[in-house]
Amino acid sequence: MDERNTGGADRRILDRISDMVDTERKLRAALVEGRIDPSTEQRELKDLEEQLDQCWDLLRQRRARTDAGEDPNQAAVRSVEEVERYES
Repeated sequence: MDERNTGGADRRILDRISDMVDTERKLRAALVEGRIDPSTEQRELKDLEEQLDQCWDLLRQRRARTDAGEDPNQAAVRSVEEVERYES
């Protein structure tokens, strides 16, 4: 297994998470500044939070596979329903 590829994939997931956190901050600021209404903010935040949960789940899967000596590239994005059920 090529560690550079594994680290690169994890880095891309973390970068995506960072981008989504920035988007979340911008949404909250847009609401405070009156550029969007509360229902738009809530709808977009819900979608963003579901995507964040999927990214964190994928990263956890990858790390667990690595720790178990398995190929982290075999981890896969799970559906929102599966991730949300897992976290509750």
